[in-house]
Amino acid sequence: MVVARIVLFVLGAGLVWATAASAVRTFVLPRGAPDFISGVVFIGVRRLFDLRLRGERLYKRRDRIMAFYAPVALLSLLPAWLILILLGYTAMYWGVGAASWRTAFDFSGSSLLTLGLTSLDSTLQAALGFSEAALGLILVALLIAYLPTIYSAFSRREAAVAMLEVRAGTPPSCVEMIERYHRIHGLDRLNEVWRNWEIWFSDIEESHTSLAALALFRSPEPDRSWVTASGAVLDTASLINAALDIPHDPQADLCIRSGFLALCRIADFFGIAYDMNPRPSDPISIQRAEFEAVLDELASKGIPLKADRDQAWRDFQGWRVNYDTVLLTLADLTMAPYAPWSSDRRIKYRPRPLIHRVR
Repeated sequence: MVVARIVLFVLGAGLVWATAASAVRTFVLPRGAPDFISGVVFIGVRRLFDLRLRGERLYKRRDRIMAFYAPVALLSLLPAWLILILLGYTAMYWGVGAASWRTAFDFSGSSLLTLGLTSLDSTLQAALGFSEAALGLILVALLIAYLPTIYSAFSRREAAVAMLEVRAGTPPSCVEMIERYHRIHGLDRLNEVWRNWEIWFSDIEESHTSLAALALFRSPEPDRSWVTASGAVLDTASLINAALDIPHDPQADLCIRSGFLALCRIADFFGIAYDMNPRPSDPISIQRAEFEAVLDELASKGIPLKADRDQAWRDFQGWRVNYDTVLLTLADLTMAPYAPWSSDRRIKYRPRPLIHRVR
């Protein structure tokens, strides 16, 4: 019996430690650190939402349902952690001499919820009670402090996504963005756009890995998404670099690199499988015929194009291959609305089976 109590005490302490570590990784650690407990909660809640979506054909209704997914999953973390703390301390109370499992459970529940319904029998049990009550309060405080931070980052992200509608239309399109800037004689004024979006990509790389739930929060409008906005900006910069006969802007190169690094690191966090070292000649989801159709449309609007379309296609392919897979898979993971060259050709999200790797 003594050995069994010691073993249960150690197992209970291990469960409490794992739960506290989960909270630290989710709320406190200032870097992307995938967590098993949080992952189980988010995947479990997603399965429930997927069941609710069965039979729903209209995207707006599906979007309205999925708008609750990330908030519900995030709030579900707290009861999940409290239940694990409750079970861990129940085992520890029994391990230090509680008369029965029911008594140990009562000790744990009373301490965790600071109800004071039971009287602890020994100094060791009292010490456990105080630590459990403090841990429960800390978890609640962490969640409360976490919400303003996540909504502040959400607001910054969505401000840029909303402003892109003015430049790239709804849904965002690289063709529309180029045509609009050409109409206002502004193709030479895109430098500021590339600078702003380079900063934006750096911001979402940090926020969408350290505050992972943020990646699953949906935009206020059903036809907007941070994923499709990213794709539109990256495709615009890639297309201009590859095909437009205008002076080259190195800032566009920096914007593309910032963008695909951000998407790849977010993909790493979610375990998305992709080629970490693609070759410029690797195939992409965009077909040559689609590329040619876009060039024909731009030419019909009087936009200057390079004469060598073969080289333009190779250059565009070389840029797009860096973010092609992660863009499409993130669109599937987030159930992004329709947008050309991104969510209109989704790759099914499948977690990478190998150990987590950072690019």
